[in-house]
Amino acid sequence: MTSREKAVAIARAAEAKKAADVVILDMQGLTLIADYFVICHGQNPIHVRAIADGVEEEVGEQGWAPSHREGYDSARWVLLDFDDVVLHIFLAAEREYYGLERLWADARRLELESLPES
Repeated sequence: MTSREKAVAIARAAEAKKAADVVILDMQGLTLIADYFVICHGQNPIHVRAIADGVEEEVGEQGWAPSHREGYDSARWVLLDFDDVVLHIFLAAEREYYGLERLWADARRLELESLPES
């Protein structure tokens, strides 16, 4: 599976848990951190954790697990690091405050709606 396919699978798993405003940023050539960032937000800490749990469960069925998880207890900004893809799940206010989409404005956005189902 390519990094792009992995990012799409992670984004679709987040959407399945009703994550809001799911965005995929192509980070290739911009950073060595990851090939793709998937960014979304939940309505409250319980929803943020549910998105994280749902994504881990869904991709776990495909045989991958995050190598690192951060922020789960406070659930204001949960980061799941899948090595080549990093999932950022925010509360709406934190997403606006940290502005990853603005910070990485040079990254190409992949529109999930226009990508084929896996």
